[in-house]
Amino acid sequence: MICPNCGHDNLPGAEECSSCLQDLTQLDRPVGHDRVERSLMEDTVGGLRPAPALTVPPSATVGEAIRTMMANQVGAVLVADEQGRLLGIFSERDLLTKVAGEHTDWEGRAVREFMTPNPETVTAADKLAFVLHKMDIGGYRHLPVMDEGKPVGVVSVRDMLRHITRILTQTVAPKGKRHP
Repeated sequence: MICPNCGHDNLPGAEECSSCLQDLTQLDRPVGHDRVERSLMEDTVGGLRPAPALTVPPSATVGEAIRTMMANQVGAVLVADEQGRLLGIFSERDLLTKVAGEHTDWEGRAVREFMTPNPETVTAADKLAFVLHKMDIGGYRHLPVMDEGKPVGVVSVRDMLRHITRILTQTVAPKGKRHP
């Protein structure tokens, strides 16, 4: 990495120039090139206003969890104990991969048998790029949003797509002309 101050050729990833001690950390940081990239790098989960956490106790039945999901038109419910601590998540994917075709008596069985325990989580302060990366790498469509160790919401792929679509529709004028 070439120091912009003195021109010294430093090792890639150096935090400071070994010649003049100029801070080089800013040179390695990615920069958003358009509104979507800038939003992903700068905006936080809190800005999406994620849906409130819908929780069920671990003793709730799979049938109860499904009815809760259907009544609230969501793809996942969080499983929390009496103190509100997150134990797991039960999603449409859990229903399809762990229940459907595997068990005939599933409706009355406890959701704790089929939930995904200890799910990946995010906070309201996390950047959207971080959330999107977690979703992509883990194959998740829903991530619990935590605050002080308790689930306060859920961010979904749908939330991310709506946000990006909103940015894109603000960027492109009705007749295809771009806004500055």
